[in-house]
Amino acid sequence: MKAAQLFDVTGLVTVVTGGASGLGLAYAEAMADNGAKVTLFDLDPTRLAAETERLGAQGKLVDVTDRDALNRAFDETAREAGRLDVVFANAGIGGGPGFLTLDGQRNPERAFEKLDTEYWERVFKLDVTALFWTIQAAARHMKAGQGGRIIVTSSISATKTESMVGAPYVAAKASAAQLVRQAALELAEYNILVNAIAPGPFVTNISGGRLKDEGVQAALAKFCPLKRLGFADDIQGLALFLASPASKYMTGASLTVDGGVTLGYVG
Repeated sequence: MKAAQLFDVTGLVTVVTGGASGLGLAYAEAMADNGAKVTLFDLDPTRLAAETERLGAQGKLVDVTDRDALNRAFDETAREAGRLDVVFANAGIGGGPGFLTLDGQRNPERAFEKLDTEYWERVFKLDVTALFWTIQAAARHMKAGQGGRIIVTSSISATKTESMVGAPYVAAKASAAQLVRQAALELAEYNILVNAIAPGPFVTNISGGRLKDEGVQAALAKFCPLKRLGFADDIQGLALFLASPASKYMTGASLTVDGGVTLGYVG
């Protein structure tokens, strides 16, 4: 089969939550540049307007932690387009610093016993509960059609402990990873494929954009065998793969994109 056929996403009705920046925008670019009909869900009206215009996409101002608003946005998108083919469940929040600083010192402010409940609940509301609602909304519309693809932004933190990332984030991403597998099991009968992308350290706006700082990048790059952090174009090929016929026999998988971080430290 020709590569153009394997990776053909032309005309696929695609929603990207948290799509106006970071990895969500990278997914949206990959799909829009290859002929998909893309709608971005995002909270930032300025970026949403700018990116939808640049991509020739649609945009909806949506808070994914508002279940009713999220369902309305999905209903409107499916009604306007006539169906729903691909959903990138990407909206999320970072965990912030962990119990060690970048130079390996203990960070007393982020000690386990000092983490407050509000912080825990905020991370879980966005990274787990809102994800659950997003998968529900996507599945409802995809069942009414001929199936579809749900692609979740997970993290390498779902399967490893972290010293420089907050504990609630690690626990939330582990929950999200299991949710992907459970949804994939149940929805397979309806030709709805559910997979996850598990990024390592990528330069995005998450956690206040702290990874955009060159000093932070240099400190974290030491732990990466490729000696650099990830950028948008490092993840777009995988996004296109999971949305296209090339991955038609894959569901419940989590694909790691981390520059080798999970392989171990090489000095």
